Amino acid sequence: MGDKIRLPFPVVLLAVLLQPRAAGFTPSLDSDFTFTLPAGQKECFYQPMPLKASLEIEYQVLDGAGLDIDFHLASPEGKTLVFEQRKSDGVHTVETEVGDYMFCFDNTFSTISEKVIFFELILDNMGEQEQEQEDWKKYITGTDMLDMKLEDILESIYRIKSRLSKSGHIQTLLRAFEARDRNIQESNFDRVNFWSMVNLVVMVVVSAIQVYMLKSLFEDKRKSRT
Repeated sequence: MGDKIRLPFPVVLLAVLLQPRAAGFTPSLDSDFTFTLPAGQKECFYQPMPLKASLEIEYQVLDGAGLDIDFHLASPEGKTLVFEQRKSDGVHTVETEVGDYMFCFDNTFSTISEKVIFFELILDNMGEQEQEQEDWKKYITGTDMLDMKLEDILESIYRIKSRLSKSGHIQTLLRAFEARDRNIQESNFDRVNFWSMVNLVVMVVVSAIQVYMLKSLFEDKRKSRT
């Protein structure tokens, strides 16, 4: 992997070849990322969080032998919040403190198989909604003459925004499930083809042996005398 990877959302990934690698995310309400973790390596990411926000991390192993990975989530003070071993997926939500939260995916237990990992971050209560409300109020005047108050309009807008975000989240998860199921089906298809060929070769060999043995039973082994 290179020193820098450009991602579709604001993420900076810094890779160190001889040490566990680390990355940092700029604040975002909803971000997802899919990457390949080579065998025997560990990948760590850092997410800056404000006080009393909500950090939700969901991950899935999409491809790789065993479909399992070790997962570690630590607080800014270095305290272990979540530690899971050989899991194929997981969902974890924490109420945050100020600082950088670290979460790592560890594939050091595998010596051969690389893993394709998908994870999604959902950040709530990031303090952006209040700023957006202040921005709205600068452009709206004379609200006393309206039947609906500004707060009601904003509440409706944020409700729609929340539902759209939830719909996008569900679609992202469905795509991840589809990718993992497709990888499993392709792996099963390869196994079926391999063992079918093995059975075919065995059947041909057994048939040849049976023909040879039957033929040998009817051969006249007596030697003619002159």
